[in-house]
Amino acid sequence: MDKMDEMEEELKCPVCGSFFREPIILPCSHNICLACARNILVQTPDAESPQSCRASGSGVSDYDYLDMDKMSLYSEADSGYGSYGGFVSAPTTPCQKSPNGVRVFPPTIPPTSQAHHLLLPYTGVLPPVPRNSCLTCPQCHRSLTLDDRGLRGFPKNRVLEGVVDRYQQSKAAALKCQLCEKNPREATVMCEQCDVFYCDPCRLRCHPPRGPLAKHRLVPPAQGRISRRASPRKISTCTEHELENLSMYCVQCKTPVCYQCLEDGKHSTHEVKALGAMWKLHKGQLSQALNVLSDRATEAKEFLVQLRNMVQHIQENGVEFEACLVAQCDALIEALNRRKAQLLSRVTKEHEHKLSVVRDQISHCTVKLRQTTGLMEYCLEVIKENDPSGFLQISDALIRRVHMTENQWGKGSLTPRMSSDFDLTLDSGPLLQTTQQLDFVQMKVPAAPILQLEECCTQTNSTTLSWKQPPLSNIAVDGYILELDDGNGGQFREVYVGTETICTVDGLHFNSSYKSRVKAFNSSGVGQYSKTLVMQTSEIAWFTFDPASAHPDIILSNDNLTVTCNSYDDRVIMSSTGFSRGVHYWEMTIDRYDNHPDPAFGVARVDVMKDVMLGKDDKAWAMYVDNNRSWFMHNNSHTNRTDGGISKGATVGVLLDFSRGILLFLINDEQQGPIAFNTLEGMYYPAISLNRNVQVTLHSGLPIPDFYTPGDSEPAGSVC
Repeated sequence: MDKMDEMEEELKCPVCGSFFREPIILPCSHNICLACARNILVQTPDAESPQSCRASGSGVSDYDYLDMDKMSLYSEADSGYGSYGGFVSAPTTPCQKSPNGVRVFPPTIPPTSQAHHLLLPYTGVLPPVPRNSCLTCPQCHRSLTLDDRGLRGFPKNRVLEGVVDRYQQSKAAALKCQLCEKNPREATVMCEQCDVFYCDPCRLRCHPPRGPLAKHRLVPPAQGRISRRASPRKISTCTEHELENLSMYCVQCKTPVCYQCLEDGKHSTHEVKALGAMWKLHKGQLSQALNVLSDRATEAKEFLVQLRNMVQHIQENGVEFEACLVAQCDALIEALNRRKAQLLSRVTKEHEHKLSVVRDQISHCTVKLRQTTGLMEYCLEVIKENDPSGFLQISDALIRRVHMTENQWGKGSLTPRMSSDFDLTLDSGPLLQTTQQLDFVQMKVPAAPILQLEECCTQTNSTTLSWKQPPLSNIAVDGYILELDDGNGGQFREVYVGTETICTVDGLHFNSSYKSRVKAFNSSGVGQYSKTLVMQTSEIAWFTFDPASAHPDIILSNDNLTVTCNSYDDRVIMSSTGFSRGVHYWEMTIDRYDNHPDPAFGVARVDVMKDVMLGKDDKAWAMYVDNNRSWFMHNNSHTNRTDGGISKGATVGVLLDFSRGILLFLINDEQQGPIAFNTLEGMYYPAISLNRNVQVTLHSGLPIPDFYTPGDSEPAGSVC
């Protein structure tokens, strides 16, 4: 379809259904022919009476209240004339409807003008519009009350009139000779002075190149048609001051105005701008909106190609599926024949359903695209106009329409509603006695799930993954398998198997990039993997004390960062995070220190004893310290006594380096003794033991002390 054809709907009057003739612009921004506007006028002699037209701008007006019965226009007693509101109506004829369903009535006129109205078909003169008339927009049904100027108060849409004229001329048939009597031949030239199209025989007979005709200029028909189109534009004048030209633009009223409107009219206090500047501004805005709408139209065209390809695929898959089904059913005994017909019926129904859905979507999208393209072409033609005031009269409405049309191509409108695949396979294995229960079963493995990136996230050393089945997939899924690598480019391993579509994995390494993927399975097997998603854990190990790992005598506060004890015996508590890789450093501040107790600081396995000093068993590696000296202890073995103790306000630091497998301690930023332990491997949790004489606050996520150089360049990380 030609783009000009798609624009045709924009150029037709909503009342008469024909091309606009002398269009006027209503306050609601819609257009209507001047003659059609007169036909649908409603007389309201008393604005306060119940029969008066509905308030302008109510937005609920309709033509139903103009029903012929309510108006009582037909009566045998009035000789074919009815009266309404004190005026005599036109001859009563059946209510006519425009192509858009709008009832059209002849204009009501006063009795004094009745004879003049009867002469209207012969004289061609329209009577004046009565005062207090009401006009209802045939598109938005908004009621509008006319002022004393009547229809002259509405501006003429010269831009639309020019577009209609160009469109009608462009759609005209091939130029024919205007002098051929029968079967006119195609014109070959046009005389610019005579303004007549000639074929070669008529030119030689009627327009010989001699005498006065020798000075006439003959041009090709196409050039002649272009020159014929060109007509001088009328100077734009104000609707309120007909002798004044439009020179400014009222920003508040959004309409061109003249100088007199600014001097003594209703626009005197309004903000105004230069007409040319606003013309250029609105043209730019319309062009920008058209660019966005053009992109939507391009997407719609590509989407239509996709839908048409789906029709072909559905047909091909349907034929192939039917052939396989027939082959399977023919291989069975005669008892299967009745069931075969039923199954074929189901396949055909599915086939028709898919085609119906896709074709409906094609039809719907085609209509929307045609409307969009028509609006685009109309807007492009409007932009070509060089009449600033005429353009500004319609530019706001066009810009709104373009934005509204672009919004209609929103999310989801260019997505297929139906899959082209037939997810049905016939199971021909059942025995003959089960033929009556023969049915379709799903033998295909599930499709690859889709990871929902907007719901996937990481927090410290935990990651949450979410996924879903592809849209339009009807294959049953029994469960999912989630796999992660080791965070260091190693092999994938299963971390979750189940029916849920969201999973949180704890205990990952800090400062590590994990690759994740998921696949679905059912009774037919395991499907393909989803796309691989890379998740980055936190660079620094933030952690707190874990209430679940604490002895019952332990008391926690300050969001599980501060710990004390209500027992005089030593009690153990561990952190919420364990480490198995990287270099980590944390500190603990001594908030209270009474009667010189000896708390212990270090690391421990998850199953360490909780009711003895840290380091008493073989599951902990610690340093215990009093106010004068410290010892290292593991498996109740005391080593490396070192002078220097703690007091209130002191800081104890613990450094765990898996690159060397060592553990060392600091007091007030100074290393306390030699390296404490150097054969650490596996999973360790920061831990302490203390009694009621001590209160400690934990500080995690700290940088490595400046004096220490790790054994290799491996970044800090952890697994819990």
